[in-house]
Order: sequence, then structure tokens, then C-alpha cells
Amino acid sequence: RQKKIILRQKYKEKKNYSNKIEKNIILSQDVAKIISDHMAKHKKPTKIEDFGYYLAGLIEGDGNFSKCHSISICFHINDAPLAYYIKKRIGYGIVRKIKNKNAIIYFSNIKGTVIIANLINGKLRTNKIDKFNNNIISYLNSKITIKNPLLIYPKDVSNLKNNYWLSGFSDADSSFQIKILKIKERKLGFEIRLNYQLDQKTKFILEQVKELFGGYLGYRKSQDTYYFGTTSFESAKKVIIYFDKFHLLSSKHINFFKWRKAYRIIQRKEHLTIKGIEKIKKIKLSMNSYLKETLEL
Repeated sequence: RQKKIILRQKYKEKKNYSNKIEKNIILSQDVAKIISDHMAKHKKPTKIEDFGYYLAGLIEGDGNFSKCHSISICFHINDAPLAYYIKKRIGYGIVRKIKNKNAIIYFSNIKGTVIIANLINGKLRTNKIDKFNNNIISYLNSKITIKNPLLIYPKDVSNLKNNYWLSGFSDADSSFQIKILKIKERKLGFEIRLNYQLDQKTKFILEQVKELFGGYLGYRKSQDTYYFGTTSFESAKKVIIYFDKFHLLSSKHINFFKWRKAYRIIQRKEHLTIKGIEKIKKIKLSMNSYLKETLEL
């Protein structure tokens, strides 16, 4: 019996070692990858599974599961195309302008709630899952006639790098920033930093993002919020590799494109020249002008 326990332990150690080696190989491949000047044509998640992950992330970022058994998602007014895309894709619901605010909101009706619940069930990974299970799943299973009752799942713990969840969540809560710092010790007197940032009331999700991209996790005592930010060009590269595969659908995609362009200048080491610094400054000045641009969906 003791021999069996020892053999099991050795097998477990060997498996853990193999998983660690495989993870290191994947990370090494990401680090070695060169970011191309050319981005793939902007694409939407066509598969139902992919759309479900995107929608789950979007709702966990800026949505709500109400006690009235409706699902709502809030958007900046400039992301009206995304709100109407979601409505069209679901097939039900309404989009309304929020009075006295630069925002619009999507509300599902009962048919839309059933469709959304089926799409995102098993894909949620924040504390909003409790409201989803209590206000949506339990209600649908008890009050609505459904051929296949919806199961109640725990938080999803799958790897963020494998699906659209973080794309949806980032469309709701992220920002892409170019920071140009004046530092006398630098040869040209400047230091460039590319920051992809997420802010949350809890650090649970941010810890998962940090594990994926590297970077820094901090806490603002005055606001009682945690924040994640990329701290190196290698972290920025990993962010680009992810969003090159799982595209943002909001107007933030345009900001990301400009941020990515700045990274390409750095990758070519042009940021070590005055001309390169000026290029990055121009890109920085154009950031957020995407608010006047529209993204076709």
C-alpha cells in the first residue's frame, strides 16, 4: 500500500513538472514572437461558444442581473453600435439612452434573458455569478417551462488566454495608455511606457490577468480599488498577442490599434531616436480621438 502511495506521488510530481515545462514553452514562444505591422481584419466572435464568453466578460464588467429577472448592459454613447449588435445577436431586448448621461443601456426581455442565460452559463468568473444563479437561473428553472433546466455552475477557472472572456471584460473596464515620462538619466531625456490597465473593487480577477500578462497589481486606498497595469514591453507584447486573437468589439479597439502601433515603433527600437519619440507623441495625442470615430459591427 505504501508503495502505491509513493508511485502515485511520483506520478503527480512528474505530471506537475510536465505541465510546468509545457507552460514555460508556451510563454517562451510568446516572448519570441515578433508583432507584425499588419493586423488581421477586425472580426467578431462568430461561434456561439466564443460569443458566449465575450458576452459573459462584457456583462461581468458593465452589466447587471436584476431581481426583476432582466439582464442589462451599460455602454458609453459612442459604443451604440456595439449595443445594437448585442441586441441583434440576441434577437430580443431594447436599447435606451440614459437620461442626462453619455450612456445607453441594453435591457433583455424574458426571451432574451433565456437566450443570454444559455450563452453565458458556466462562463462567469466574478462574484456576479451569485446574482446570476439567484436572480436568473433559479427563476427560469422555477417559473419558465424549459425543456432542459439550466444547471448551476461554480466560477469558471479556465485559462483566460483561451477565450473571448477578457475581450468582453476589457471592452467594459480597460484602458490603453501611452506614458511619456521626462527622465534626465535617459539618453534622450524620455522614457516610454505602454500601460494596459484594469480597475476593480476586488483583486481576484486582476490576479488572473497578472498571471496571464505579467505586470503590476496595486491598491488605491483613497478609492478602495485595486488596479492592474503592464509594467514592461514584454507584458505589453503578451497583451497584444491576446487581443490580436480575440478582438475588442467596442471603440476601444481603435485605441488598442494605436497603442499597438506605438509598440511596433518600440519593437524596431525607433523609440531610441528623437524621430521615434515624436512618432509616439503623435500617436499619444490621437488616443481617445476614437470617441469621434465609429467601429462597424
